[in-house]
Amino acid sequence: MSDFDAVVVGAGAVGLACGYQLAKAGDTVLVLESANRIGTGVSSRNSEVVHAGFYYPSGSLKAKFCVEGRRAIYQFLADHNVAFQKCGKLFVATEESEIPPIEKYYKQGQINGVENARWISGAEARLLEPQLRCVRAVEYLESGVMDAHGYMDALEGEIEAHHGTVVVNAPFLGATPSAEGYDIRVGGESAMIVSAKKLIISAGLSAQRCAATIEGFPAERIPKQYLAKGNYFTISMKAPFARLIYPPPVPGALGTHYRRDLGGAARFGPDIEWVTEENYVVDPKRADEFYAAIRKFWPGLPDGALTADYAGIRPKIHAQNEPQPDFVLDGPAAHGMDGLMCLFGIESPGLTSSLAIGAEVERRLR
Repeated sequence: MSDFDAVVVGAGAVGLACGYQLAKAGDTVLVLESANRIGTGVSSRNSEVVHAGFYYPSGSLKAKFCVEGRRAIYQFLADHNVAFQKCGKLFVATEESEIPPIEKYYKQGQINGVENARWISGAEARLLEPQLRCVRAVEYLESGVMDAHGYMDALEGEIEAHHGTVVVNAPFLGATPSAEGYDIRVGGESAMIVSAKKLIISAGLSAQRCAATIEGFPAERIPKQYLAKGNYFTISMKAPFARLIYPPPVPGALGTHYRRDLGGAARFGPDIEWVTEENYVVDPKRADEFYAAIRKFWPGLPDGALTADYAGIRPKIHAQNEPQPDFVLDGPAAHGMDGLMCLFGIESPGLTSSLAIGAEVERRLR
């Protein structure tokens, strides 16, 4: 008899959401986290933005999960008293040449089922945000910001309320298929082997390494990983806008955008910097590029106002000059191993999509 119905590797937003959905469905769940607390990886270094869902191609997992996840996450946050603000987003064209891409994404949003969106003129946008410079914009009322750590704490609480367990300082060392599922090697001070019918790898930057330690997992199903660093800058002055301000996307990222966080601070970023190793130091020299990008939509940004803030690393599964692929949720149909689900390339909109991803993992392994 297995110790657990399901073991989830990784206690970030998506791993915890998987654990929550499995536990809610009646599974006994163990979530393993190698760090000394939950949510210290990719989930701790993002924009905490709830995305509407208009960026993603028709029929993609990102399109489906972002829209479904957004609707679910607002309800979850409200039910668990986790702070959020549905502040809305202005997706702006700062010059005439940017109107066609804005229009393309607006139409894509309609296909994806994004509600409460409207075209507005530059004058209408400036009535909403007087310091904004743009010629046209789309207003998305469903976009917002949230407390990502509060969300993850609530997910952990729900797992435990459904008789599951989240264990930190417990690195996943590998797994071997067994008659009933998997024998899973856990490191740390209390190293042990636990058994489970289902195994879910949701380890962010460590997903490829974890998959490679599962005996029998086909190496060709492990995508190559690339690292894209996102740097953020902040200002000490009053936040200039109440809403999220987003320019058109750039290859591999959504473009250097603006948000006012839940504490009222103005933050800009992330940009995209392709790197070969994890490094979370923000180079102050990158401010020159930030000034140029920000002043396209906020010409009033004073000289010397930007201060280096923090950085995150996106777990990319495409190189710098390659098209951005979809989320990869590899289940038994892909790799032939019963009860196993490996998640790769879960970057933006992973936070927004997390509850929907968890529900899909539960469904596929049911």
